[in-house]
Amino acid sequence: MTKLWWQNECLAVNEKVKTEAQDRQGVLTKPPGSLGRLEDVAIMLASLYCDNKPEIKNPLITIFAGDHGVVAQGVSAFPQAVTVEMIRNFVNGGAAISVLANVNNADLQVVNCGTAFEIDFADNYDALLDKPIAAGTADLSDQSAMTADQLEEALVIGQYVVEQAKKNGVDLFIAGEMGIGNTTPAAALGCAYINASSDTPIDVSDMTGRGTGIDDAAWGNKVRVIEKALARLDLNSLSSQEILQELGGFEIAAITGAYIRCAQLGIPALVDGFITTAAALAACQMNPEVRDWLLFSHQSEEQGHKLMLAKLDAKPLVQLGLRLGEGSGAATVLPLLRQACALHNKMATFAEAAISSSEQE
Repeated sequence: MTKLWWQNECLAVNEKVKTEAQDRQGVLTKPPGSLGRLEDVAIMLASLYCDNKPEIKNPLITIFAGDHGVVAQGVSAFPQAVTVEMIRNFVNGGAAISVLANVNNADLQVVNCGTAFEIDFADNYDALLDKPIAAGTADLSDQSAMTADQLEEALVIGQYVVEQAKKNGVDLFIAGEMGIGNTTPAAALGCAYINASSDTPIDVSDMTGRGTGIDDAAWGNKVRVIEKALARLDLNSLSSQEILQELGGFEIAAITGAYIRCAQLGIPALVDGFITTAAALAACQMNPEVRDWLLFSHQSEEQGHKLMLAKLDAKPLVQLGLRLGEGSGAATVLPLLRQACALHNKMATFAEAAISSSEQE
């Protein structure tokens, strides 16, 4: 059987540097473990960068956008026209992620993976990459969201973006997303991946949130739509990529491909919220070695997010009640990563500061 590119090996964590970073944390002028998760972040980044003094110098935020046929089932409070309208807002600097990218000195780009409405302004913005696969996916409640060719095209979009990022010296990748209705495919994917490998399946209602703020009636409809989508599949007979083809979205698949390529090329990825975690789950199902290269920024208010995080054995750094998407949670956490590195790199050791260390060592 021919090996597909997303099945290729990922770069290994540098265990020697990891041990050196752990040792350094033990001799800095503080009680061991007193900086909590910041210590873990610094050690992890050191092992991924193969550098005992890690720094984040060139982060990239990429928003992948796409529309979804399942919106026809009434699963969202907003019309699909908003997807393209928000793309314009991103590149004009008016969106939350635009502001956060600017504050963090991070480059921001937007990729159109396939919107329901045409983008007629792409040529006006260098930061907008127009690669539409189709005018949105098919309705996942009654047919495959994508064809096999469309899935491969979406994965390759993510692969391409990361390969260009590598050439440009990007050292931290943040994926964001935009797509009206995309919490529906994300919830469907979460249920599918968890239930396909669990003796105690989760209920769709536990995974399904309110997205852009739907009311009780719309939420009940959304649950039924996802249940219908899952009912037409024999999950145990499908591969991980086939599940993504059946239930995903163009932007979710592109992010999946991006995460896989990040791990293969040695770029740590800071995962945002519910939708990007669905992509991370898909990536790790398709290539388990990807997991080592993922950091998880926050726990979303979308109720199913904690279930996907648990499946990935992931501990997010913060919980701020966010549910915007766009990569906004990850961008908000980016300063924490930089501060973790600065503390690790610039704090004095007990010996350097001529301070007595613990007598229990």
